[in-house]
Amino acid sequence: MSRTAAEPTGPRGDRLALVVFDWDGTLVDSTSAITDAICLSAADLGLPVPTRERARHVIGLGLLEAIHYAVPQIQRAQMPAFIERYRHHFLKRDEYLMPFDGVPALLAELAGLGVPLAVATGKSRAGLDRALVQTGWGRLFVTTRCADEGAPKPDPWMLHDICEELDVDPARLVMIGDTTHDLRMATAAGARSVAVTYGAHPVAELEACAPEAIVRSVGELRDWLLPRVAPA
Repeated sequence: MSRTAAEPTGPRGDRLALVVFDWDGTLVDSTSAITDAICLSAADLGLPVPTRERARHVIGLGLLEAIHYAVPQIQRAQMPAFIERYRHHFLKRDEYLMPFDGVPALLAELAGLGVPLAVATGKSRAGLDRALVQTGWGRLFVTTRCADEGAPKPDPWMLHDICEELDVDPARLVMIGDTTHDLRMATAAGARSVAVTYGAHPVAELEACAPEAIVRSVGELRDWLLPRVAPA
């Protein structure tokens, strides 16, 4: 069983040097919007519409990998049209997406303490840049990585590349995410991980990845992080 947010981990000298966040389902409540966009796009093209559970499972993957998993019947020639319809449906919902309660305050508090923050997301670079402008959070993150810039989750490329840029040992990094893709990426990179249960994947699936902690709210995440972040 993974540790809960209230339980200690390791010696006090073993502090975190970098906190990396997933975006969708971890910082921003976009799970339903992504699920809707996938299902509606399949319907638009006359393809079998996946269950919402199957569509939700792909959140965090790169878009191509997500579509292939959600709609395995899709043909290569249909992929451009599916992507166009997905972007159409998602953008109709994009401006209404909101951060989870407590997220803006948590990011501001961590940044105010001098804790380096980063993002590793399945979003495209264009999508993340748009989201950073909409939220006003761009200044809070020292670096970001997106699925269309290299190997998508659960490949460890994003975390390895972030560590190389910032000269951080992966063992002193924690990946915060709501999916098994996030947690498996962290394990492959030799990083620590914390799962949040308010996003896309069920708790049982998150537990099976053995993260260092599983938290049920942003408040619990704050309680876990603050004693473990490196001092400014």
